[in-house]
Amino acid sequence: MFAAFSYAEVPAADESLRALAAKIAAAAVAGTPLEIRARSWTGFDAQFSRKLGNAGLIGLMLPVEYGGAGRGPFARYVVVEELLSAGAPVAAHWIAERQSAPLLIKFGTPEQRRRYIPGICRGETFFCIGMSEPDAGSDLAAVRTTAEAAGKGWRLNGQKIWTSNAARSHYMIALVRTSGQSEDRHRGLSQVIVDLRLPGVDIRPIRDLAGDDHFAEVFFDNVELGPDALIGEEGMGWQQVVAELAYERSGPERIYSSMVLLDGWRRHLHKAGRTDDTTAQILGCLLARMASLRAMSLACTAQLAAGESPEVEACMVKDLGTAFEQDIPRIVGDDLASHPEEHVEPELYRALAYLEMICPSFSLRGGTREILRGIIARGMHLR
Repeated sequence: MFAAFSYAEVPAADESLRALAAKIAAAAVAGTPLEIRARSWTGFDAQFSRKLGNAGLIGLMLPVEYGGAGRGPFARYVVVEELLSAGAPVAAHWIAERQSAPLLIKFGTPEQRRRYIPGICRGETFFCIGMSEPDAGSDLAAVRTTAEAAGKGWRLNGQKIWTSNAARSHYMIALVRTSGQSEDRHRGLSQVIVDLRLPGVDIRPIRDLAGDDHFAEVFFDNVELGPDALIGEEGMGWQQVVAELAYERSGPERIYSSMVLLDGWRRHLHKAGRTDDTTAQILGCLLARMASLRAMSLACTAQLAAGESPEVEACMVKDLGTAFEQDIPRIVGDDLASHPEEHVEPELYRALAYLEMICPSFSLRGGTREILRGIIARGMHLR
């Protein structure tokens, strides 16, 4: 049976980072319309990431010897919470800090760490993750992109899709098959670092329903990689991915995607002078859900701080958290529609419209509900 969630609080030393993070985030979004702030997850601003790096707010969990702060996951939690609450543009350094650097610390060689991690901590080196493929979806074990041994290195062929910010990143960490066939599932998978400027890499942006093009499909045509591209041992890619996704699934990222809209709606209620019991009940229920999810997320953070891998708990936070994020636009939209007599600022409508369009993706990124619930069921010995 998986470990139970235990109550945890942010240590005072990590809580002390909140004021600085909030100050930098507020300066970054000053005068920014609500609908742009609602794009925090996908907001790509290299200059802002460099400012965070200069302030020492990137790489908080990474070792000092590689440019990090040598602190624990609670420190990063506080900073991420403030950035997402403000709607700051986090996408440039997001994946590199959250997933790529911890992966390299755990599985990479000393040379790989020295080469990539200091730039990540400075907010200057950006990574994307090459997991999803056409016809594979969230079934990562079905990947068909291959890296074949070629001389002293590897020859990469295949395709990745839905790769966030591939067109703006310097490197990709790709899950590939280095032996066997797709039918072999977890066996024969490895992870490699791909310099996206290499010959044979073709990146094609994908425009989404909201008109944004942060997604991309990436094609590899006989891309030559050096022997130092392989992360960890050949054939251990699946175990690495499982560890990597625990970082992605359990943090405040899975609670705060619609927080800018919730805050904008709260301000609207105050301006409209609405104090009826029905409105109070709706807002109270949302805040109660948020508080409960935050407590669960902090419990996972405590497990990570203790060196544990809360795979099942992280899946639960992600499943329940994305449902909460998806409910907010629906609830806010229903409320505004039921009060046609109230004046609504156009930017609140635009933020609502954006999140209504994009929120179905919240339960896709990081693993679909079906995948997550399968992991949870196995953890509870139900399958």
